[in-house]
Amino acid sequence: MSSEHSFLVRLMDLIVEEMSSSRMAVVLVDDAEQIIFQEVRGNGYLCKENISRDVIRKVLGMKQPVITQIPQDFVQKGDFKNSQRSVICLPLIMDERPSGILYMDREATSGVFTQEDLELLVILSNPIRWILKKSQEFQNAGVRKIRTPESFVEGKSDVFQRILTLIDRVKDRDVPVFICGESGTGKELVARTIHTSGARKKGKFIAVNCGAIPEHLLESELFGYVRGAFTGAVRTKPGLIEEANGGTFFLDEICDLPLNLQAKLLRLLQEKEIRRIGENTPLSVNSRFISATNKNIEREIELGNFREDLYYRLKIITFELPPLRERKEDLHFLLNYFLEKYSFEMKCEQAYFSPRALELLIDYSWPGNVRELQNEIQRCLVFAGDSRLIKEEYLSSRINPQAVSSSCSSYDFFQARAEFEKRFLHQALARWNFNRARTAEEVGLSRQGLFKLMKKHKIHVIKRSSSVSPE
Repeated sequence: MSSEHSFLVRLMDLIVEEMSSSRMAVVLVDDAEQIIFQEVRGNGYLCKENISRDVIRKVLGMKQPVITQIPQDFVQKGDFKNSQRSVICLPLIMDERPSGILYMDREATSGVFTQEDLELLVILSNPIRWILKKSQEFQNAGVRKIRTPESFVEGKSDVFQRILTLIDRVKDRDVPVFICGESGTGKELVARTIHTSGARKKGKFIAVNCGAIPEHLLESELFGYVRGAFTGAVRTKPGLIEEANGGTFFLDEICDLPLNLQAKLLRLLQEKEIRRIGENTPLSVNSRFISATNKNIEREIELGNFREDLYYRLKIITFELPPLRERKEDLHFLLNYFLEKYSFEMKCEQAYFSPRALELLIDYSWPGNVRELQNEIQRCLVFAGDSRLIKEEYLSSRINPQAVSSSCSSYDFFQARAEFEKRFLHQALARWNFNRARTAEEVGLSRQGLFKLMKKHKIHVIKRSSSVSPE
């Protein structure tokens, strides 16, 4: 046994004693989530039992801590016995990689683990992570690597998988793409993903928000101008469309484009040529055009605000991005992605959400979509400070309107049971991608029983609509 291994064992013994636990395990896993290292410390028969693989899989999948209770069957003095174990499990995130878990349990009759126990375990995990990172013995065992996505245009939901499939189909095709969806759903990021993953990735990606530039400046910004074209034009300036030559030109909020510029854009799409202001000679451009809006463009056409012929030129391929409330299956991925991203950018240790905070985040409808989620996570990291556990009191009032606090402990049995049921259902539904039939089967409930509990705790799963429509 190496000195680091010996230090790890002694440290685990101290943690078991400090947290009044029956057993503690440090587990490392490989890319296939198979256990490649396991050290278990504790007292009595529990040391000889296998730890719950279901809990390991859940924590690795969520990359967030779990506090739960599980049944335990065992043989003691020749008699078969059954009891409940209280379990607390924390993912080991090292160098932005989920490498394994810390697992603790004890008989529930000795007291269930609380959020205060989780806060203590997060603090005590620091020296364990340090040992594992510094020890060549554990590094040689290998750790599970996480693939860092180029963007957060990713998710597990069926609706978003279809979007990813369509991105793959159009990325190398020079056809106009039209993206529609609510504000904050990631329209520009879809456009960037098409660009960076396609044949034009070596060219520039130029993005323009049509509503952010004053109308009298927009034409010169888009098409450029020559010296002397107007007062103040002291030099020739290429437009942004010309700058995107060989790359991708993205027009966001295209419904805000004035009608006179819509006519010029239509000609550009037809002829592949532009004219700078004050110049008669056309210039050829080779740009891919992607446009987006959060408005109902068909309604804008009816009102005479948008040209119908331009609309049909732009929407050869159409992406309809669903709001975040319609793809709750992707919330865990997005929460973890931005948690890792902003922890790194803010130069702080990898943080976790408390189980109650995670429940509130999953239950929220996210009217501001992905942009609101980004802002919320940055805010939480600021309020958490040096703490690696984001508690429910750090959440904004719109997400935690009842001002639920981790310090507000309840000793009412029925309230505690209701809170456990609700948290268990949230975690189970998320574990099986909000598939209610599969969730009911896996947790041992009838479908009617699951629906009854969901209604009791006001848990809603919104039906999804179609997300992509090639025209």
